[in-house]
Amino acid sequence: MSKNLVIMLHGVGSRGDDLAQLGQLWRPELPDTLFVAPDAPFPFEHGAGHQWFSIAGVTENNRPQRVADARAAFDAVLLRLMDANGLAGCPQRVVLVGFSQGSIMALDAMASGRWPVAGVVAFSGRLSSPVPLAPSPGVPVLLIHGAQDSVINPLETQRAAATLRTLGVAADAIILPGLGHSLSSEGVTLAGSFITRAFTAAG
Repeated sequence: MSKNLVIMLHGVGSRGDDLAQLGQLWRPELPDTLFVAPDAPFPFEHGAGHQWFSIAGVTENNRPQRVADARAAFDAVLLRLMDANGLAGCPQRVVLVGFSQGSIMALDAMASGRWPVAGVVAFSGRLSSPVPLAPSPGVPVLLIHGAQDSVINPLETQRAAATLRTLGVAADAIILPGLGHSLSSEGVTLAGSFITRAFTAAG
C-alpha cells in the first residue's frame, strides 16, 4: 500500500478522469503516494458528468445548505477510497485537491473540522460552508485562482483565504494572471510542491 493518498475532486458536470492526469505530473516527486480521482456521487442534471451537489437554482443564500446536505455522500466517497487503499482512519496521510465545485467540497471538509487531512488544494473555488466554521488545527491550505475566471470570481479565493486565516488556518492564496476557469502548468507545479511539503510536515 502507498504511504500517502491524494484525492482529486472534479468540478460540476465533469468526471474524475478529467483530473486523473494530475497524478502523473506529481508522481515523480511523490513516489510513495497514490492518486485517485473519483466521480462525484450524483449525476449532473444538465448533461453528462457528475456533481457533488445540484447547481439548479443555486444562490449565495442557499449554497451553504446544499454543501451541508452533500456532506454525507462526499464523506462516504472519501471513506471508501481510504479504506480501499489501506488508509482507513488515517486522514493525516491524505491531501484533498479540488477544482471548482470540488474545491468547495474540499474546503468544506477542512473548514467544518470533519477531515483533519494533511492539506487542501483548492483550484478556482470558493468557501461556501455554513457557519460556524471549526477548521481542524494545523491543516494547511493552498488556494489557486485565475485572475480572468468568469465562472467563479477570483475574489472568492482571496475572501476564503482571509476567512480561514482569521480562524488560525495557514492559508495561501495565489492569483494567476491571464488564467480563466481552468488549470495551468504554473498552478499545477505550485500545487505539487505544496502537497510534498504537506506530507513531509505530516510525517
